Amino acid sequence: MKLYVYCLVEDVEALSGPVGGISGAPVRLEKIEDLGILVSDFNDDSVPVTHENAMDHAAVVRSVLDRTTPLPFRFGTLVTEQQLRSYITARKPALESNLSMVRGCVEMSVKIIWEVSKEKEEEVQESDHGLGTTFLAEKRREIMGSELKAAQAKEISTWLHKSVSGLTRGEKVSLQSSEKLFLSAAHLVPRANLKQYREQTAQVREERPDLHFLFSGPWPPYSFANIELEFKTQFGVS
Repeated sequence: MKLYVYCLVEDVEALSGPVGGISGAPVRLEKIEDLGILVSDFNDDSVPVTHENAMDHAAVVRSVLDRTTPLPFRFGTLVTEQQLRSYITARKPALESNLSMVRGCVEMSVKIIWEVSKEKEEEVQESDHGLGTTFLAEKRREIMGSELKAAQAKEISTWLHKSVSGLTRGEKVSLQSSEKLFLSAAHLVPRANLKQYREQTAQVREERPDLHFLFSGPWPPYSFANIELEFKTQFGVS
């Protein structure tokens, strides 16, 4: 018998009611080294990656979000009770530091899509006049287009950061540039700042009608947990 581990919690002495986890197993609160861990029993050696299982995992973590800020484990984390106790004991200072970082916060998500304007494309094409071959012209368009996207990505990322920096405790940003620019940002927002954060992001949307925004949250702070890699590295947990 193994344990499926959902999240670490603090200031939770008991679950508010029955909670069903992976495969419908009842979730319980374990206490190790004064830290709370939500777990359920699991009979197999691995957890199938299915939509249902992913939703069950998320639902358990979210079940305590209105009472505390949970520190989520990676989906599919299976351990023996001894492995879990050894890990908590060995990593307690780091885990307490992570809990301190997210305490009183929620994660908010921002995704931005941007397409190079026709005017910019035409500027790049016009600059190709006079090049010796079609091949060279195409390579120049490719290079200049990439440089344009990189510059625009940096500008958008910096602008977004400045717009909400006074309202967040942490930020994780990733950029993906292909046909369109795709920026994904996770913001760690203190609950006390949530109303102002939403007002500010609404203003951000109005400032840049050329960008397509997707906002979501509040979520548990998955992007700021920083515990799954430690677990896998030290204990070989899949």
